[in-house]
Amino acid sequence: MILAGKEIESRIGDDIVIEPFDKTRINPNSYNLTLHNELLVYKDSLLDMKENNEVEQLIIPKEGLILEPNRLYLGRTVEHTETKNLVPMLEGRSSIGRLGLFVHVTAGFGDVGFKGFWTLEIFCVQPIKIYPNVEVCQIYYHTIEGDHENYSGGKYQNNQGIQPSLLYRDFDIKNG
Repeated sequence: MILAGKEIESRIGDDIVIEPFDKTRINPNSYNLTLHNELLVYKDSLLDMKENNEVEQLIIPKEGLILEPNRLYLGRTVEHTETKNLVPMLEGRSSIGRLGLFVHVTAGFGDVGFKGFWTLEIFCVQPIKIYPNVEVCQIYYHTIEGDHENYSGGKYQNNQGIQPSLLYRDFDIKNG
């Protein structure tokens, strides 16, 4: 079951932590999150899953930054979230999608117990000018049934900023 907006608000500080929190961003069944002014882009056009691919930082000035198609930009939410006893999910806002801007390629699914900033996998279908602090996505929450374990020791837990892919660590662990 998805939590209603009023239920999200009632659980702030308990099962749901959103910092900073702004009551005006509550929707009927979600909460709008905003885009931080920092982006990362991969330096190489060929990425290797087994490698720690190098990134460079871009800053979105208040007058905006033009994103180009066929390039992946990694961003993050301004808000730091924490979820207990619920499954957090992230989706782009429809107004953003209608401009051809995708804020997550595949990673909109969160784990119960996740704490951190949401890394956004930003991709556009045509050039678009973006701005910092725009409400780009929405977080919503599913209830979870049965015994569960919290996401606690994962490679993205308690992050302090944008997280490029850490998939290469999986290869290191599995291949010893």
